[in-house]
Amino acid sequence: MPAARLIAAAALACMTSGAVAQQVTFMTGPQGGSWVPLGGALKGMWEKAIPGLAVTATPGAGIANVRGVDEGKAQVGFANSSTTVDGIAGRAPYPKAVKNVCQVANLYPQYFQVVALADAKVASFADFKGKSLVTQPKGNTAEILTAMVLEANGLNYQSLAKANFQAAYTDAVSMMKDGHAQVFTLGTTAPASAVMDLASARDVTLVPVDDKTMAALKKANPGYNKLVIKAGTYPKQTQDVPAIGYSTHVVAACDLPEETVYRMTKAMAENVDAMSAVVKSISGLSPKDMAIDIGVPMHKGAARYYKEKGAI
Repeated sequence: MPAARLIAAAALACMTSGAVAQQVTFMTGPQGGSWVPLGGALKGMWEKAIPGLAVTATPGAGIANVRGVDEGKAQVGFANSSTTVDGIAGRAPYPKAVKNVCQVANLYPQYFQVVALADAKVASFADFKGKSLVTQPKGNTAEILTAMVLEANGLNYQSLAKANFQAAYTDAVSMMKDGHAQVFTLGTTAPASAVMDLASARDVTLVPVDDKTMAALKKANPGYNKLVIKAGTYPKQTQDVPAIGYSTHVVAACDLPEETVYRMTKAMAENVDAMSAVVKSISGLSPKDMAIDIGVPMHKGAARYYKEKGAI
């Protein structure tokens, strides 16, 4: 049989068997955060549920992932609800409104965590003045929140002894362990493995969000809300600590085939236990939770699944 006919026959076999023969790039998160292991779990889950699908997981970050999907560098990514909404609206730090990013599923709450060395005497955001800080690279979610928190307290990066920008949480933790930074800001789950690692080597404190700062953030972006990091989440944490919160969700290119996204959504909904084994706070996730409207257009494939389940 000629090669062209063999290829056509193979394509027809894929179509008739319901297989989806395609390559998808999936942008996850920085090393040391929860998005990398969760991304690995989803890759395996999706490839098993969708014959012919090959997923390449790559490191990323919330805003970079939204831009990557919009610009065609990836087809799927993790993102943070608050900054994805900024992208849809075309607000900074996005250079323009994103047009090809659709909602797939909400997964779990994220906490903006502010960790200070105990001997740095940082009890509030106002105490950042004159201290050395490490956060993510400029334009990432935690960095943007750090800048907003500083502004809400009459400060900026120039008010600090030094501001460091590290892509990997592991590098930021090393700086804190060595005393090259006194404050570490990150947005991830609680407990975060990076903070646990740091707390095992140095005495640290969690800096709470105050009402004034929270009000300023809510005014700037309604996607932010107050969460609580419960006492005992980290070693020697004896009290609940209020923190700025938002949601981790999965986005996909709006032009990714409906059938592919339908099956991806179905696979997540049917494997909540597998996801919660990686990120505990996913436990108990329902299709209704996954389908909550966060102000991002719903992908047709995801919407089809949620309608079938009566979630929307």
